[in-house]
Amino acid sequence: MNVGVRDSQNSKSHFAPLVSVIIPTFNEVANVSKIAAAIGIALRGRDHEIVFVDDDSSDGTRAEIARLAAAIPGIRLVHRIGRRGLSTAVTEGMLSTTAPFMVVIDADLQHDESIIPEMLSFLETNTADLVVGSRYIEGGGLGSWDKRRAQISAFATWLAKTVAKSDLSDPMSGFFAITRSAFDNSVRDLSGQGYKILLDICASSKSPLRIREVAYHFRTRQAGESKLDALVTWEYLMLLVDKLVGHIVPARFISFSVIGGLGVFVHMVMLSGLLATGLADFVVAQGVATFTAMVFNFFVNNTLTYRDRRLRGVKEVVLGLFSFMLVCSVGAFANVGIANYLFANDHYRWWSAGLAGILLGAVWNYAATSVFTWRVRRRRSVITNVSGV
Repeated sequence: MNVGVRDSQNSKSHFAPLVSVIIPTFNEVANVSKIAAAIGIALRGRDHEIVFVDDDSSDGTRAEIARLAAAIPGIRLVHRIGRRGLSTAVTEGMLSTTAPFMVVIDADLQHDESIIPEMLSFLETNTADLVVGSRYIEGGGLGSWDKRRAQISAFATWLAKTVAKSDLSDPMSGFFAITRSAFDNSVRDLSGQGYKILLDICASSKSPLRIREVAYHFRTRQAGESKLDALVTWEYLMLLVDKLVGHIVPARFISFSVIGGLGVFVHMVMLSGLLATGLADFVVAQGVATFTAMVFNFFVNNTLTYRDRRLRGVKEVVLGLFSFMLVCSVGAFANVGIANYLFANDHYRWWSAGLAGILLGAVWNYAATSVFTWRVRRRRSVITNVSGV
């Protein structure tokens, strides 16, 4: 592996890398040495560095990167504390380097690193701004995916094309190479939602990107566990929403409102159930239903809307639930107050007054809980170069 950046106590010389390979990690201890070796072989003869961006793994991933860094020049670590997410991890990794060309690849060895030189050749000859590893063009493939997973991927790809400004065959790919200028042209408008950073870059670019695609076969994960789950699907949908209407209404507010609507359904089910069974009179049933809906809204928002700020631990959750209920109680009073005021005015019908009250309450609840319940906590990034990680 050619030296890209080399920092040590005994050496003050620096070699600017031509290529920076960004690899986000979370509990990938069994894979980091393998992917580092594979990248070294693929980029033999080119000045390059490998930047691992780790979201505070608990399985020894950083210790393994430290071992590699002590033995191999050109390996760096960005250690993120207090936040997670593939898109933001990749963005921070790119921002941590000055290399003119950057490659994004997963640590799980499912991407075919042997095509990286071909991808870089388009950038180096200035015939493309972005080169994507594609599973859907001739010569590519999905590997061992079953029919159901392939259908889900195809549907997600179709949805992605509704927001991407480029005609990509595989906008869901997590394997691509990009020039520094192309990244700089989109980075300030990135949403950071979800895990599809390529789609985010394409949809955020201020000018059309010259794109080429290189075919590859998606491989089977060799070790570790997949990070994809049902919550990732929600994040992906929120990314699409953000790129479609985020300039008008924040995607997080839409998520908060949708969950609030589900809370209304939960409220009504609980209320009708208590009344139908005779377990409580209306006042008690309404109180129980309100409490149930608030608890439901808090936990679902904590899981989905504020996944990046998720409250963890008994103390955090209890205090968060208390502040959420307190804020929403104020919102409820504001809702009733403004609706009643407007209804008293002859210019407003009952339904318009009611909707105005609901909107005011929703905006208050969203804004206030963002500050008091899911406030942005102090976060840290530690960037380490080579030996002594």
